[in-house]
Amino acid sequence: MLQIHPVVDEGLGNSAYVVELDDGRALVVDPARDPTPYLQLARWRRLQISYTAETHLHADFLTGSRELAAAEGAHVFAPRASRLGFAHRGLEDGQEVDLGGLTLQVLATPGHAPEHASYLLLDGRRPLALFSGGALLVGTVARTDLAGPELTEPLARAAYRSLHQRLLSLPDELAVYPTHGAGSFCAAPAGGERTTTIGAERRHNRLLAAPDEDAFVAQLLAGFGSYPPYFLRLRDRNRVGPELLGRDWKVLPLLSTDKVQRHLAGGGVVIDVRPITGFAAGHIPGALSIALRPAFASWLGWLVDDTRPLLFVLDEDQDRGELARQCRTVGYDHLLGELAGGMAGWRAANLPQAQLPMVEAEGIADHPGVVLDVRQASEVADGHLPGAVAVELGALAGDRHAEELPEGPVTVMCSHGERAMTAASLLERAGHKQLRVANGGPRDWQRATGQALARS
Repeated sequence: MLQIHPVVDEGLGNSAYVVELDDGRALVVDPARDPTPYLQLARWRRLQISYTAETHLHADFLTGSRELAAAEGAHVFAPRASRLGFAHRGLEDGQEVDLGGLTLQVLATPGHAPEHASYLLLDGRRPLALFSGGALLVGTVARTDLAGPELTEPLARAAYRSLHQRLLSLPDELAVYPTHGAGSFCAAPAGGERTTTIGAERRHNRLLAAPDEDAFVAQLLAGFGSYPPYFLRLRDRNRVGPELLGRDWKVLPLLSTDKVQRHLAGGGVVIDVRPITGFAAGHIPGALSIALRPAFASWLGWLVDDTRPLLFVLDEDQDRGELARQCRTVGYDHLLGELAGGMAGWRAANLPQAQLPMVEAEGIADHPGVVLDVRQASEVADGHLPGAVAVELGALAGDRHAEELPEGPVTVMCSHGERAMTAASLLERAGHKQLRVANGGPRDWQRATGQALARS
């Protein structure tokens, strides 16, 4: 029986797949930069990773194919149109590759990207699995606006043809393994399922129900929200090939308070990844709060230039390796280190701290001023506090916040508190005063007060 093992990045919303072949070898589809989970799974299953396959030039993470080629000698397959700058075999539509008993067939499926290919795994002529990348997701398809605004509509039309002329001709029972899933800014899948079948999508995919190509395009384009600006950089980095990580890529050097002060004085970035309650109680003035959690990399990529050296503040029990993994997965390689001793060391040196008070969501009405809702526009439209001012968190990293925000006290809100604290730290760094952060979101306020949310 065919064994396919998903390796899911919950924060970025993506899945890679380790496929067991008949002869003790393995194929990895769309691996992310850190090779560790694939190598560990291969050791556990006593497999040799012999192949990797890229469906397209990823915009939301750096590929791990080059790492697996260096570590395991894996052969890299990619669409020829990707024009990769590292060793690989470029494949074209209809081409088949012998994997030692099984066959990998290339299906050109432009749409999410101009060069996009899906891979059909065959046993003889019997289809076993489709690795669809972003061409077909659970309940939707991936966005088509990441290769340039002039290509957005042409690629949407290409996506329609890829689906109706190529993928929907496959058997209903065929299992589909997409790369993008829930949590990915490349798309907005309707639920938490990460795999599907051709038949299930034929029956339930809202875009496949569109009566014609024009309706499909209109519906697809209307569903696009904002996306992190780092998406505009990673396609080219993946084309060239990410730098190999090396041996000590997870190590964060310990830096003295003097070095941290010099870093700040030179305009450097300090990212405080502690839980938001710790940041609220006391933090380095000017530090940016991005709590270490699965979504950390997305918000780092949204708010910070990847060319700037980064210095971190952590609690003692936080996972340094996970922090480094998330940074490097989205292309942040200039990691200077962390504050030695954390905030305890900063306080011991009698250096200044800043605080950001937190309030419970149900008690917001007890505080003067406006509520600033920093969730995504689609979240706000689904329900927000009456009278709240909505500005997406990503927009606050630029110069817009000064003209968008009213004067006076501001309570910043998201769904739980992490994004709100990030927004408040951005505003504090820009000179805003009288800031508070809501611990909880609109649903918590609704449950506690019994009042209705506004919708827009």
